[in-house]
Amino acid sequence: MNFTSLVLRPATQADLPAINDIYNYYVSRSTCTYQYEESTAEERQAWFAQHGTGHPVIVAESDDIVVGWGALSPFREREAYRRTVENSIYVRHDLQRRGIGIRLLENLILSATVCGHHVIMAVIDGEQAGSIALHGRHGFEEVGRLCEVGFKFGRWLNVVYMERKVGKD
Repeated sequence: MNFTSLVLRPATQADLPAINDIYNYYVSRSTCTYQYEESTAEERQAWFAQHGTGHPVIVAESDDIVVGWGALSPFREREAYRRTVENSIYVRHDLQRRGIGIRLLENLILSATVCGHHVIMAVIDGEQAGSIALHGRHGFEEVGRLCEVGFKFGRWLNVVYMERKVGKD
């Protein structure tokens, strides 16, 4: 694929099967998600319905094919957290390390700023060195590490919390 034609745009209902396919690939193969069972179309629809203007979902497409996606989601339910978001980025497994994740993260940072959020959180499995490095290169700092709080593939997993401030107040 030629990534000079990579386009980032808001996700639509029509993108949900591709978003789900990209995500579900990792469910049974990776610690980048702690989910055990693949998401159904109905679950993805409900997830999408919870997003909107303040919590956008974006896709990266090349030649009309969705090759990655990103989202800003509420970090926690309580009102005091309303200006803090958590980012998610997933790139098609066969297209990693081609700059797609960089473009998605840059767009999410800009979106968070425009939406008036103050902090973006990244909650990353400790084995995901590429994701930790990507966030670090974009101004995220490690602010915490929780040891052995996840369990997948027969082993305990550590979680790295990284944050980047985008709001000025």
